[in-house]
Amino acid sequence: MSDTIAYHNGQWKPLSQCLVPVNTHALQYGTGCFEGIRGYWDGTRINLLLLEAHFRRLHRSARTLLMTPPSVEEMTAIAVECVRRNAPSGNVYLRPMVYKAGTGLGPVLLKVPDGYMTYLISLGDYLDTSKGLSLCVSSWRRLPDNAIPTRTKATGGYLNSALAKSEAVMNGYDEAVFLNDRGQVCEGSAENLFIVRDGRLHTPDRTADILEGITRKAIMQLARDFDIPVEERPIARTELYSADECFLVGTGCQVAWVREIDRREIGTGGKGAITTMIQTAYENAVYGRDPRYDAWLTPV
Repeated sequence: MSDTIAYHNGQWKPLSQCLVPVNTHALQYGTGCFEGIRGYWDGTRINLLLLEAHFRRLHRSARTLLMTPPSVEEMTAIAVECVRRNAPSGNVYLRPMVYKAGTGLGPVLLKVPDGYMTYLISLGDYLDTSKGLSLCVSSWRRLPDNAIPTRTKATGGYLNSALAKSEAVMNGYDEAVFLNDRGQVCEGSAENLFIVRDGRLHTPDRTADILEGITRKAIMQLARDFDIPVEERPIARTELYSADECFLVGTGCQVAWVREIDRREIGTGGKGAITTMIQTAYENAVYGRDPRYDAWLTPV
Protein backbone atom coordinates (compact mmCIF):
# COMPACT_ATOMS: atom_id res chain seq x y z
CA MET A 1 0.00 0.00 0.00
CA SER A 2 2.58 2.52 -1.21
CA ASP A 3 0.22 5.41 -2.01
CA THR A 4 -3.20 4.84 -0.56
CA ILE A 5 -6.29 6.90 -1.28
CA ALA A 6 -6.95 9.38 1.52
CA TYR A 7 -9.64 11.89 2.41
CA HIS A 8 -8.53 15.51 2.76
CA ASN A 9 -10.93 18.42 3.24
CA GLY A 10 -13.73 17.05 1.10
CA GLN A 11 -11.62 15.33 -1.58
CA TRP A 12 -10.41 11.79 -2.19
CA LYS A 13 -6.88 11.65 -3.61
CA PRO A 14 -3.57 9.79 -3.27
CA LEU A 15 -2.00 10.30 0.15
CA SER A 16 1.11 11.80 -1.47
CA GLN A 17 -1.05 14.61 -2.85
CA CYS A 18 -2.63 15.53 0.50
CA LEU A 19 -0.48 18.59 1.15
CA VAL A 20 -0.66 21.60 3.46
CA PRO A 21 1.38 24.85 3.37
CA VAL A 22 4.45 24.97 5.60
CA ASN A 23 2.87 27.80 7.58
CA THR A 24 -0.26 25.80 8.42
CA HIS A 25 -1.37 26.56 11.97
CA ALA A 26 -1.34 22.89 13.05
CA LEU A 27 2.25 22.47 11.84
CA GLN A 28 3.47 25.64 13.51
CA TYR A 29 1.65 25.25 16.83
CA GLY A 30 0.59 21.60 17.17
CA THR A 31 -3.09 22.55 17.02
CA GLY A 32 -4.86 19.37 16.08
CA CYS A 33 -6.30 16.19 17.55
CA PHE A 34 -6.51 12.70 16.15
CA GLU A 35 -7.55 9.10 16.63
CA GLY A 36 -5.93 5.78 15.86
CA ILE A 37 -8.28 3.02 14.73
CA ARG A 38 -7.36 -0.60 14.03
CA GLY A 39 -8.85 -2.68 11.25
CA TYR A 40 -8.37 -6.46 11.46
CA TRP A 41 -8.40 -8.69 8.38
CA ASP A 42 -10.28 -11.93 9.02
CA GLY A 43 -9.59 -13.44 5.59
CA THR A 44 -12.62 -11.98 3.84
CA ARG A 45 -13.11 -8.47 5.23
CA ILE A 46 -11.73 -5.76 7.48
CA ASN A 47 -13.28 -5.44 10.92
CA LEU A 48 -12.88 -1.88 12.19
CA LEU A 49 -12.60 -1.92 15.97
CA LEU A 50 -14.81 0.26 18.18
CA LEU A 51 -15.26 2.72 15.35
CA GLU A 52 -18.08 4.82 16.77
CA ALA A 53 -16.39 5.09 20.19
CA HIS A 54 -13.25 6.49 18.55
CA PHE A 55 -15.21 9.12 16.64
CA ARG A 56 -17.23 10.13 19.68
CA ARG A 57 -13.94 10.75 21.46
CA LEU A 58 -12.50 12.65 18.49
CA HIS A 59 -15.60 14.82 18.36
CA ARG A 60 -15.27 15.62 22.09
CA SER A 61 -11.55 16.29 21.69
CA ALA A 62 -12.10 18.72 18.84
CA ARG A 63 -14.82 20.63 20.66
CA THR A 64 -12.62 20.92 23.75
CA LEU A 65 -9.91 22.45 21.54
CA LEU A 66 -12.33 24.94 19.98
CA MET A 67 -12.53 23.10 16.67
CA THR A 68 -15.65 22.20 14.71
CA PRO A 69 -15.32 18.61 13.48
CA PRO A 70 -17.59 16.75 11.08
CA SER A 71 -20.37 14.83 12.79
CA VAL A 72 -19.66 11.42 14.29
CA GLU A 73 -21.81 9.87 11.55
CA GLU A 74 -19.92 11.67 8.77
CA MET A 75 -16.49 10.74 10.15
CA THR A 76 -17.62 7.13 10.51
CA ALA A 77 -18.81 7.04 6.89
CA ILE A 78 -15.52 8.54 5.66
CA ALA A 79 -13.53 5.88 7.55
CA VAL A 80 -15.58 3.06 6.05
CA GLU A 81 -15.24 4.56 2.56
CA CYS A 82 -11.47 4.92 3.05
CA VAL A 83 -11.22 1.17 3.67
CA ARG A 84 -13.48 0.37 0.72
CA ARG A 85 -11.49 2.51 -1.70
CA ASN A 86 -8.18 0.95 -0.69
CA ALA A 87 -9.45 -2.65 -0.41
CA PRO A 88 -6.67 -3.88 1.92
CA SER A 89 -6.04 -7.59 2.47
CA GLY A 90 -4.26 -7.31 5.80
CA ASN A 91 -4.46 -5.45 9.09
CA VAL A 92 -4.65 -1.67 8.81
CA TYR A 93 -4.49 1.43 10.96
CA LEU A 94 -6.64 4.50 10.28
CA ARG A 95 -5.60 8.00 11.32
CA PRO A 96 -8.42 10.59 11.25
CA MET A 97 -7.44 14.10 12.33
CA VAL A 98 -9.08 17.47 12.93
CA TYR A 99 -6.62 20.34 12.68
CA LYS A 100 -6.34 24.10 12.43
CA ALA A 101 -5.84 24.73 8.72
CA GLY A 102 -5.31 28.49 8.74
CA THR A 103 -1.99 30.10 7.85
CA GLY A 104 -2.11 33.16 10.08
CA LEU A 105 0.46 33.99 12.73
CA GLY A 106 -0.21 33.52 16.42
CA PRO A 107 -1.04 30.63 18.79
CA VAL A 108 -4.76 31.26 19.08
CA LEU A 109 -7.61 28.85 18.33
CA LEU A 110 -10.40 31.34 17.69
CA LYS A 111 -11.41 32.29 14.14
CA VAL A 112 -8.91 29.86 12.58
CA PRO A 113 -10.43 27.54 9.92
CA ASP A 114 -10.47 23.81 10.58
CA GLY A 115 -9.38 20.94 8.36
CA TYR A 116 -10.17 17.24 8.41
CA MET A 117 -8.40 14.24 6.94
CA THR A 118 -8.33 10.44 7.14
CA TYR A 119 -5.74 8.01 5.80
CA LEU A 120 -4.78 4.40 6.41
CA ILE A 121 -1.59 2.37 6.49
CA SER A 122 -0.76 -1.31 6.83
CA LEU A 123 0.14 -2.12 10.44
CA GLY A 124 1.21 -5.23 12.26
CA ASP A 125 2.47 -5.07 15.85
CA TYR A 126 3.36 -1.60 17.17
CA LEU A 127 5.26 -3.30 20.00
CA ASP A 128 6.52 -6.88 19.94
CA THR A 129 3.79 -8.61 21.94
CA SER A 130 5.51 -12.01 21.65
CA LYS A 131 8.21 -11.05 24.13
CA GLY A 132 8.08 -9.36 27.47
CA LEU A 133 8.77 -5.64 27.35
CA SER A 134 11.45 -3.85 29.31
CA LEU A 135 10.16 -0.56 30.75
CA CYS A 136 11.70 2.32 32.64
CA VAL A 137 10.10 5.04 34.73
CA SER A 138 10.77 8.17 32.70
CA SER A 139 12.52 11.25 34.03
CA TRP A 140 9.93 13.22 32.03
CA ARG A 141 6.62 13.81 33.79
CA ARG A 142 3.29 13.32 32.09
CA LEU A 143 1.89 16.70 31.08
CA PRO A 144 -1.01 17.65 33.38
CA ASP A 145 -4.57 17.79 32.08
CA ASN A 146 -4.74 21.41 33.17
CA ALA A 147 -1.87 22.31 30.81
CA ILE A 148 -2.71 20.38 27.64
CA PRO A 149 -5.91 18.31 28.05
CA THR A 150 -4.72 14.71 28.22
CA ARG A 151 -8.15 13.40 27.18
CA THR A 152 -7.97 15.04 23.77
CA LYS A 153 -5.15 13.22 21.92
CA ALA A 154 -3.87 16.69 21.01
CA THR A 155 -1.11 16.55 18.43
CA GLY A 156 1.10 19.05 20.27
CA GLY A 157 0.93 17.01 23.46
CA TYR A 158 2.72 14.10 21.83
CA LEU A 159 6.05 15.90 22.11
CA ASN A 160 5.80 14.84 25.75
CA SER A 161 5.39 11.22 24.64
CA ALA A 162 8.22 11.47 22.11
CA LEU A 163 10.67 12.72 24.74
CA ALA A 164 9.82 9.90 27.14
CA LYS A 165 9.91 7.16 24.49
CA SER A 166 13.18 8.46 23.03
CA GLU A 167 14.82 8.55 26.46
CA ALA A 168 13.72 4.96 27.09
CA VAL A 169 15.05 3.66 23.77
CA MET A 170 18.36 5.52 24.14
CA ASN A 171 18.82 3.83 27.51
CA GLY A 172 18.12 0.34 26.16
CA TYR A 173 14.45 -0.05 27.14
CA ASP A 174 11.41 -0.80 24.97
CA GLU A 175 9.05 1.74 26.48
CA ALA A 176 8.65 4.40 29.16
CA VAL A 177 6.27 4.75 32.09
CA PHE A 178 5.12 8.25 32.96
CA LEU A 179 4.54 9.51 36.48
CA ASN A 180 2.26 12.52 36.78
CA ASP A 181 3.14 15.72 38.59
CA ARG A 182 1.91 14.14 41.85
CA GLY A 183 4.37 11.26 41.52
CA GLN A 184 1.66 8.70 40.71
CA VAL A 185 1.88 6.13 37.95
CA CYS A 186 0.15 7.47 34.86
CA GLU A 187 0.64 5.50 31.61
CA GLY A 188 3.16 4.57 28.94
CA SER A 189 4.26 6.99 26.23
CA ALA A 190 1.22 5.99 24.14
CA GLU A 191 -0.43 3.18 26.11
CA ASN A 192 -2.51 2.68 29.22
CA LEU A 193 -1.08 0.49 31.95
CA PHE A 194 -2.45 -2.32 34.12
CA ILE A 195 -0.91 -4.27 36.96
CA VAL A 196 -2.11 -7.47 38.63
CA ARG A 197 -1.87 -7.90 42.39
CA ASP A 198 -3.40 -10.84 44.26
CA GLY A 199 -5.68 -11.77 41.39
CA ARG A 200 -7.07 -8.25 40.92
CA LEU A 201 -6.52 -5.90 37.99
CA HIS A 202 -5.48 -2.34 38.88
CA THR A 203 -5.12 0.68 36.61
CA PRO A 204 -4.63 4.42 37.22
CA ASP A 205 -7.92 6.24 37.57
CA ARG A 206 -9.18 8.97 35.25
CA THR A 207 -7.90 11.80 37.45
CA ALA A 208 -4.26 10.65 37.01
CA ASP A 209 -3.78 12.67 33.76
CA ILE A 210 -4.27 9.57 31.64
CA LEU A 211 -5.83 9.32 28.21
CA GLU A 212 -9.22 7.72 28.72
CA GLY A 213 -8.29 4.85 26.45
CA ILE A 214 -10.89 3.05 24.39
CA THR A 215 -8.81 -0.14 24.50
CA ARG A 216 -8.45 0.41 28.27
CA LYS A 217 -12.24 0.40 28.60
CA ALA A 218 -12.51 -2.74 26.44
CA ILE A 219 -9.92 -4.55 28.56
CA MET A 220 -11.83 -3.73 31.74
CA GLN A 221 -14.99 -5.13 30.16
CA LEU A 222 -13.16 -8.33 29.18
CA ALA A 223 -11.73 -8.71 32.69
CA ARG A 224 -15.13 -8.34 34.31
CA ASP A 225 -16.63 -10.80 31.82
CA PHE A 226 -14.02 -13.30 33.08
CA ASP A 227 -14.85 -12.45 36.71
CA ILE A 228 -11.52 -10.70 37.28
CA PRO A 229 -12.02 -7.79 39.72
CA VAL A 230 -10.93 -4.41 38.32
CA GLU A 231 -9.98 -1.39 40.40
CA GLU A 232 -9.31 2.13 39.09
CA ARG A 233 -7.22 3.99 41.66
CA PRO A 234 -3.99 5.95 42.26
CA ILE A 235 -0.95 3.69 41.86
CA ALA A 236 2.42 4.39 43.48
CA ARG A 237 5.70 3.83 41.62
CA THR A 238 6.87 1.03 43.91
CA GLU A 239 3.67 -0.91 43.22
CA LEU A 240 5.05 -1.49 39.74
CA TYR A 241 8.01 -3.37 41.18
CA SER A 242 5.90 -5.52 43.49
CA ALA A 243 3.21 -6.36 40.93
CA ASP A 244 2.52 -9.99 40.06
CA GLU A 245 1.94 -9.05 36.42
CA CYS A 246 1.98 -5.91 34.28
CA PHE A 247 0.84 -5.16 30.75
CA LEU A 248 0.28 -2.20 28.43
CA VAL A 249 -2.81 -1.72 26.26
CA GLY A 250 -3.74 0.56 23.39
CA THR A 251 -4.93 0.62 19.81
CA GLY A 252 -1.33 0.42 18.60
CA CYS A 253 0.22 -2.00 21.10
CA GLN A 254 -2.98 -4.05 21.66
CA VAL A 255 -2.08 -6.10 24.80
CA ALA A 256 1.67 -6.20 25.46
CA TRP A 257 3.03 -7.94 28.54
CA VAL A 258 5.85 -6.48 30.62
CA ARG A 259 8.86 -8.54 31.73
CA GLU A 260 10.71 -5.93 33.79
CA ILE A 261 10.55 -2.32 34.96
CA ASP A 262 13.73 -0.43 35.89
CA ARG A 263 15.63 -3.75 35.63
CA ARG A 264 13.35 -5.32 38.23
CA GLU A 265 11.70 -8.55 37.13
CA ILE A 266 7.90 -8.47 37.33
CA GLY A 267 6.42 -11.49 39.07
CA THR A 268 8.11 -14.64 37.84
CA GLY A 269 9.55 -12.89 34.78
CA GLY A 270 7.14 -14.65 32.44
CA LYS A 271 3.74 -13.84 31.01
CA GLY A 272 1.22 -14.25 33.81
CA ALA A 273 -2.03 -16.18 33.72
CA ILE A 274 -4.31 -13.13 33.81
CA THR A 275 -2.29 -11.31 31.15
CA THR A 276 -2.46 -14.40 28.94
CA MET A 277 -6.21 -14.68 29.44
CA ILE A 278 -6.79 -11.02 28.63
CA GLN A 279 -4.49 -11.06 25.59
CA THR A 280 -6.18 -14.16 24.15
CA ALA A 281 -9.68 -12.84 24.80
CA TYR A 282 -8.82 -9.52 23.17
CA GLU A 283 -7.41 -11.18 20.05
CA ASN A 284 -10.50 -13.40 19.76
CA ALA A 285 -12.75 -10.36 20.06
CA VAL A 286 -11.02 -8.13 17.51
CA TYR A 287 -10.74 -10.87 14.89
CA GLY A 288 -14.44 -11.71 15.24
CA ARG A 289 -13.87 -15.13 16.81
CA ASP A 290 -16.04 -14.40 19.85
CA PRO A 291 -19.61 -13.42 18.94
CA ARG A 292 -20.13 -11.81 22.36
CA TYR A 293 -18.11 -8.84 21.09
CA ASP A 294 -19.51 -8.52 17.56
CA ALA A 295 -20.87 -5.09 18.51
CA TRP A 296 -17.27 -3.87 18.78
CA LEU A 297 -16.71 -4.49 15.05
CA THR A 298 -17.72 -2.64 11.91
CA PRO A 299 -17.20 -5.02 8.98
CA VAL A 300 -16.10 -3.57 5.64
